[in-house]
Order: sequence, then C-alpha cells, then structure tokens
Amino acid sequence: MKSRHLFMLSLGGVIGTGLFLNAGYTINQAGPGGAIVGYLFGGLILYMVMTCLGELAVYMPVTGSFQTYATRFISPSAGFSLGWMYFVGSAATAGVEFTAAGILMKHWFPDVPVWIWCAIFVVLLFALNALTTKAFAEAEFWFAGIKVVAVVLFIIIGLGAIFGIIPLEDRATPMFTNLVPTGLFPAGIAIVFVTMMNVIFSYQGSELVGIAAGETENPEKNIPKAIRTILIRIVVFYIASIIVLSAIFPATELGLLESPFVTLMNVAGIPFAGDIMNFVILTAILSVGNSCLYASTRLLWSMANEGMAPKIFGRLSKQKVPFNALLFTILFSLLSLLTSVMEADTVFVLLMSIAGISVTISWMGIAASQLMFRYRYLKDGGTLESLTFKAPFYPFVPIFCIAFCLMILVFLAFDPTQRVGLYYGVGFFIACMVFYKIRLEKKDKKSKKIILSR
Repeated sequence: MKSRHLFMLSLGGVIGTGLFLNAGYTINQAGPGGAIVGYLFGGLILYMVMTCLGELAVYMPVTGSFQTYATRFISPSAGFSLGWMYFVGSAATAGVEFTAAGILMKHWFPDVPVWIWCAIFVVLLFALNALTTKAFAEAEFWFAGIKVVAVVLFIIIGLGAIFGIIPLEDRATPMFTNLVPTGLFPAGIAIVFVTMMNVIFSYQGSELVGIAAGETENPEKNIPKAIRTILIRIVVFYIASIIVLSAIFPATELGLLESPFVTLMNVAGIPFAGDIMNFVILTAILSVGNSCLYASTRLLWSMANEGMAPKIFGRLSKQKVPFNALLFTILFSLLSLLTSVMEADTVFVLLMSIAGISVTISWMGIAASQLMFRYRYLKDGGTLESLTFKAPFYPFVPIFCIAFCLMILVFLAFDPTQRVGLYYGVGFFIACMVFYKIRLEKKDKKSKKIILSR
C-alpha cells in the first residue's frame, strides 16, 4: 500500500455505521452532552491504543500484527486468544455492515428481503478482496473519499440550517434551542459509560493501520503520519456531526437504525437529498465491510503461519492473497443472512454487541503488548532514541488504556441488553486461553522435544 492508501484506510475506518446510523441512538440514550463526552472519551482511548500500536508496528511491521505482538511480548496463549477474539469481532462487524446495507436498500426496494441484498454485497466484497491487495486498497481509497466529502458537506449544510442560512421544512431556525429543554445529560452522567460500547464499535477500524503495516510502503514514515491525524478526524467528523444533529433534532426524535443524516437532508429541502445521502451511507457501510474482511483475513493468515490456526489458512493465491482465510472469514459474515429468519434490527444489534466487546478486549491486548515490549526492550539494553515512533508518557498511556477499557466492560454488566454479549465475549476469550493451554501448548512442547532429540 502507498501512503495515500494507508491514510484513507485509517481515515475511512472510523466513518461507517457507527456514525451514520448509530450516532442518533447514542444521542437518544445519553443526551447531547453525554454523546459528546462519550465520543471524546472514546477518542482518548483510541488515541492511546493507536500510539501503543504505532510503536509496535513501526518497530516490527508485520501483516496481522495484533496476534504476533501479543504472542511475542505477553505469551503465546494471550496471542492465540487475542487473535481469535479480534478475528471473530472483525468478521462479525462485516456481518453488521452487510445487514445495515440490506436495510438501507429497502429505501429503494421495499419488497425485496434484506437477506438477498446481504448475499449480493457479500459476493461483491469477496470478489474485491480476492483480487490483490492493491485492488482492495484502491477500492477503499475511493470508498473513504466519498465518505469524507459527504460528512464535510453534511456539517456545512447542518451549520447553515442551525443559523437559518438554509431554511428547514416545518421547522423554525433551531439555533441551539434543542439543547435547552432536554438538557445536556437528561439521563445522568452514568449512562455515558453504558453507551460506550456503541462508541467503541464506531471507532473500530482505525487499528487497521497496524494490521496493514506489513503491506505498507515506508511504514516508519506512513504509519506515524496516519496515527497523528486520529484526534483531528474524531473531533471534525464525530463531535461536529453530533453537535449539528443535537442542535437540529430533539434527542427524543433520534433512535437506532434511523439515519438522522438522511432526515436532515430531507427537511433541508434539497432535491433528491434522501436518495443521495442513502447512497453515500451505503457506500460508507460497504467500505467498512471491505476493511473488516481485509483485517480478518490477514489476521487469520498470520495466525496460520504461527501455528495458531490450521495451516490451510496460511496459503496464498497466485495474486498473493490469503484466499482460504478470506473464504473462511466470509462464512462468519454470512451471519448477516440470519435476517432471512430473524428481524434485521435484532441481527444488527446482536452482531454489533459481539464486535464491540471483541474490539474492546483487543485494544486491551494491544496496550498490554506495548507495555511489555517497552519494558523488555529497555531491559535488553535498547534506547528510546533508536525507536522511530514512541508512545508518549510510558507507562501511563498503556496502563490507563487497559483500565479504561476494563471499566467499560464492567459497566456493560449493568445493562441488561448488553450483559449477555459481555458474558459470551469474555467466556469465548477464556475458552481460547484454556484451549491453548490444554491442546496447543502441549503440542508445542512436544515439537520442541523432538527437535532437541534430533
């Protein structure tokens, strides 16, 4: 990948379902102030994760980095569990995107079942990823470009509507009056932490910079450049969008799977605005699905090469693409076809919960890997001056990152709608640890004894 590919990959990774479809739900649940605090707090965690990942990725750029770093700097069992955890979460996120895309298609084709559109998009993105890494990167470059332009235009139009420059249909010029009746924190400050899983899900994707490190030109230059723009992206795209939405719509009008972006365009009286925005959101969602397939496939390929997944997933096609790993990843994404037997909203929330919990645990693993890496690096005589990119304020950044992520998981236990997902997510991680200890660890020791006897 070239510099422009990596930049747009990291930029587009945080602009998808979490912004276009879930921002309204977060405002509805936590209030305008709660949503802003939540996304700022989540942005702080993301920045800490990315600086930790950046130090590791620049020092040791490998494809599918999460599992490799955890294996080397924490323990093989941690690497195994973290790798499979992120794989399941990322593959489930692709399923979320396919489900959301199918729901959006009902805007134009209300009589066509959602699962049919899910199947069509699965085949489309599978074909893109099965070509070459360059084909994936080029497609994502243009996908992300459309998203960025759309969000910037939305913010400009929204500001115009707030101050009366663009008149709204059936609404007076809102200014910021909608923030007054409901208050910034109508449900209290504690609800912010309960809705944090939605925020974490929204930010999932930025860590693709680390996964793509092994396929990036000049990683020591391009990776730090992509990481340094994260906070700017979050402030401009998420915080500005939430302020615009909160000023124009009362929090009670916003909800899950109802895109306030399309609603704003409609009330602004822009011709064909609903169709145009719906197409843009569809493009954004497919972009995130495209990225998730890439991440899951490379991670599974990396694990296969290290003996933590079946060897068949480590084979490359003639186009140098891990085709078998891609095929297995697609099977997880086919969970979106559950919309043929379940309500699409139910499938969406279920897969989103799985993905959010998985990425939270994965972020903890990234921070722990950097914590142990720096400790061992300095202990072995390494110097900070020789590190091209350094996470700041060591060891506070990785420690606070782990603590904040753990706090978010604890708060989920108090939310009945997310409690089950928390139990399954943590249970799966523990099961992976136990499986490695019982099966693979003994196998590794046996292999080492055979080598030594020779």
